[in-house]
Amino acid sequence: MLNFYNKKYTDLYITIAKLSRAEFFYNDIKLDDKLETRIYLIFVHFSLIFVIFKNQKIEKKITQKIFDNLFQNIEYHLREQGMGDVTVNKKMKELNRIFYDILLKIRLPYMENNEVNMDIIKKYLVSNTNMSINKEELSKYFKNFFKFCFSLDSKDIIKGKIYYNHGCT
Repeated sequence: MLNFYNKKYTDLYITIAKLSRAEFFYNDIKLDDKLETRIYLIFVHFSLIFVIFKNQKIEKKITQKIFDNLFQNIEYHLREQGMGDVTVNKKMKELNRIFYDILLKIRLPYMENNEVNMDIIKKYLVSNTNMSINKEELSKYFKNFFKFCFSLDSKDIIKGKIYYNHGCT
């Protein structure tokens, strides 16, 4: 169940959450299928969208509401899993730091060539136990996702109308 803080922005969260749960990431790319990985995938998707919004000069008030909605939904899911207040607050602080780390690394010159910083993939998506993931294919996915979304109207993105299915079945 999702927290419907603002329906307009929750649709975008739902769309990105569905993309992040695609079997492609876990079967083809070989990422670990766990909550943490899914959250990091959500963060990379949202960071790419925020780069697009900045380029398209979307109001900061709107991006702030989208950001707030993203973290409110994640917090809700953590609480739904039975985590207590102290644990949730600590986890949310950590996730906030990770999101900004991803966002800042994505905004670096890598985006000039539509490339996703490979450091993000290595730091957040490759576990020590699963070194066999297809990093190049994952980077290609995000590059194509960025190009796809860049061609969309920002109003459609905000409404969650992102019909991207590269590798997703």
